Amino acid sequence: MIRTYIDSGVLIAAHRGKEILADKAMGILDDSNREFVSSVFLRLEILPKAIYHKNEDEIEFYQTFFNTVVEWALPLDAIAQQAYLEACSLGLAAIDALHVAAAIALHADELVTTEKREKPMHRVTSLKVVSLLS
Repeated sequence: MIRTYIDSGVLIAAHRGKEILADKAMGILDDSNREFVSSVFLRLEILPKAIYHKNEDEIEFYQTFFNTVVEWALPLDAIAQQAYLEACSLGLAAIDALHVAAAIALHADELVTTEKREKPMHRVTSLKVVSLLS
C-alpha cells in the first residue's frame, strides 16, 4: 500500500475540476493500492466553505474521502512546529507547510498536490511530492 497524503487541490479537482485534471485526481482517489492519511488542516481547508454554502453533494464527496482516511496526524503542536521550520527553510505558505509536516509525521510515502513545479512545495526533499499537473 502507498501511504498517500493529498492536499486540497486534489479533492477540489476531483469534485469540480476540468475533465483531464479531474480524471487524474479520481485516479489517485480510486487507486486500490493506496491508503490515505490526512490531517485536520485538510478538513479545515476544504469542508467549511462547502458547508457554509450548503453544497450537499460537495460535502458528501469530501466526507466520503475523509471516511477512508486510515490515520490522522497528531500531535498538532509538534506538527505546527515542524511546519514552521519547513516554511522558514523552504519558503512554503502556511497551509502547505502544515500539509508537508503532517505528511512527514504520518510517514506518508508521498504528498499528492496540484501545485505547479515552480512552486515552493516542490523544494521539499524529506518527502516525495507528486503533482497532478506534471
